[in-house]
Amino acid sequence: MTTLTEHPAPSWEALVSAALLGTERRSPAVARPGREPAAALLDSAALSTVRRRAGLRPAAAGTRPAPAPEDVRPPLPAAARRRLASLLADRTAGSRSGGGRRGTAPDLTELLPQWLNAANRRGYRSPDALLPALLDAARSRTDLRQEALVLGGPRALWLARLNPDWKFALRGTTTGSVPGPGSGSGSGSDDQGSDGSVPHIQQIWDEGLFAERVALLTALRRRDPAAALALLGSTWARERAEDRLMFVDSLRTGLSADDEPFLEQALADRSRNVRATAAELLSALPGSALSVRMAERAAACVALDRGGRTARVAVDPPRACDAGMQRDGVTPKPPTGCGERAWWLGQLLEAAPLSCWQERLGGLTPAEIVALPVTEDWQADLHAAWCRAAVRQRDRGWSRALLGAPGATTGPTAAAASLGERAKLLAALDRGERAAWVAEFIAAHGLSEAFQLLGVCAVPWAAPLGGAVVDALDIARDAGSYPWSFSGVMGLAERCLDPDQADRLELLTATPDETEGASPGAGGYWSEAFQRLVGTLRLRAAMHRELEGDAAAGAESSGDAGTSRTNTEDFGNAEGSGKAESSQNTERPGQADGSADEE
Repeated sequence: MTTLTEHPAPSWEALVSAALLGTERRSPAVARPGREPAAALLDSAALSTVRRRAGLRPAAAGTRPAPAPEDVRPPLPAAARRRLASLLADRTAGSRSGGGRRGTAPDLTELLPQWLNAANRRGYRSPDALLPALLDAARSRTDLRQEALVLGGPRALWLARLNPDWKFALRGTTTGSVPGPGSGSGSGSDDQGSDGSVPHIQQIWDEGLFAERVALLTALRRRDPAAALALLGSTWARERAEDRLMFVDSLRTGLSADDEPFLEQALADRSRNVRATAAELLSALPGSALSVRMAERAAACVALDRGGRTARVAVDPPRACDAGMQRDGVTPKPPTGCGERAWWLGQLLEAAPLSCWQERLGGLTPAEIVALPVTEDWQADLHAAWCRAAVRQRDRGWSRALLGAPGATTGPTAAAASLGERAKLLAALDRGERAAWVAEFIAAHGLSEAFQLLGVCAVPWAAPLGGAVVDALDIARDAGSYPWSFSGVMGLAERCLDPDQADRLELLTATPDETEGASPGAGGYWSEAFQRLVGTLRLRAAMHRELEGDAAAGAESSGDAGTSRTNTEDFGNAEGSGKAESSQNTERPGQADGSADEE
């Protein structure tokens, strides 16, 4: 019988090395009479494992973690607590279902972001028992992180410090508070000082990982922009170029005239990308020295020509890109397919303040300026640059003028502004005007080109916009095509339509008779899509009632919270129940990605 002391034990590292290379290439000193080298290696590994376990001495007891901090926010109502458990349990349902037919059941994975947003607006805290599942969900989906950490509060941060898998939760909270709406009292970090400050901010800035430093700077900009700028200035000279780019981009948060001296210095940075970003931020500051310089350059290129029968805009692009222009962020080399002069002109116009054009062009309004003819086929370049300037400066008057009439298919802006540019211009308008413009666009053009525009509209969609979407879906169904061409819009409708539309949509859930020329079976697919839409709207209404904590919602949700049929029957309407954000993920500079093994 072999004993543990019969043979000298080779080191564990030697055994692992022999196993990796193979016993034919490296023979460990574990030979056994009558045994193959591979079998002898495994015998020795088994004996070594027993030795290691038997020889382990009890270690000194570690320091027990401090008790979890108190969270004084109110707990969720019982029905809402069950709903959260159901949503977290079913958050992987989308990946399990694959890409096949969806059926009529609501997609619970798309409702979780809305539920978190609604719960945070009401100032609730997460049940302690659901914190691990909540952190797991936020770890796998970056679009959930901010809302999940707000709901989790200080106890979620306390728990995240004990599990490396949840370290992402600590990156955006280094300034002592969990960012996001509805945090309420008790949502701050447990290491926050009595004056609201957090110890070791300088240490985190000096020693932290890059993602942690970006998160720290961004969070500090939200609370104290001047302190964040001073922190960045303390190490700016020794930062790497790629790091400087992300750091200067974080100054978008809380950007003000106080940042101008620092950004002017960044115009002389060694990195072209840093210079370009600094110039972009300076051009967004009204009255900055760079804006004045760009306005002078742009004014030399664009003028009002009254020499003909009608006034028109004369364009004379720059003939060279001098050193001053390059210092102010103008890139001299154009992309493929773009002429040099057009490229330089676009950059100058984009950075020039839009307010300079009314004085330069005869005191006309933005709408009158946009309507003017432009000489020598420069109209598309001119209007495209003005579109970018309006987006950068968030100028409502110019955005409205450049958007033009929703139903227009021709005109000065119809060719210049793409759907993507129009979506960005719409973001500068207030929510009511934005919804009305998109509603008219859908009424004129249908849904085929409306997806990008719908994505920038406030949730829940205003009644005119919701009505226009429902009418367009009804028209598309009657046309006899399959609903798959409108799957993106249907998904948005599930998340963004006001639940008050459910009763109206109920009429569309019946399977229509097939008409001549219709796609085979299209009516059945449309019926399923509308049933899913109605079910989702009613489920959203039920979720909001549950968060209000009324007895009726508790009774309705007392059954199986995971079955969509129970939760979508006879819920009626709920006022204001759709104000949650879409679950689309918008990454910002420095925001961690959704990988499971983040560094």
